[in-house]
Amino acid sequence: MRPQPDGRRDPVDVSVGARIRLARKMRGRSQQGLAEAIGVTFQQVQKYESGANRVSASMLVRIAADLRLPVAELFGLVESTSQISDDIAAMLAEPGALRLLRSYCQLPQDCKAALVSLIEALSRPDRRPS
Repeated sequence: MRPQPDGRRDPVDVSVGARIRLARKMRGRSQQGLAEAIGVTFQQVQKYESGANRVSASMLVRIAADLRLPVAELFGLVESTSQISDDIAAMLAEPGALRLLRSYCQLPQDCKAALVSLIEALSRPDRRPS
């Protein structure tokens, strides 16, 4: 597969990178920790996660093994409840999203409902700064 002619990142590489990032964060691993485990620099892990660099098949196997998941899950090909969709991976890749979700899960039910209402009210288009 050749690189995009206009220099854009290939959507497949971006998707795989987002899944690597999400799996790494869900396991509580740093980019440095993953890099050391798979034998690359943390900058290389950053490039993999952003889709700037394509991940080779052998590196995908190393990454999947270190993160304890099937290689196919990094492509979204696993047909199970553990499949990570592109939409969810993109949302959880937002800064602070995983921390927010973990904290949300610790709240009592009435607080969860109030928090969802607050966030929905704050995110309405008419409330966003121009």
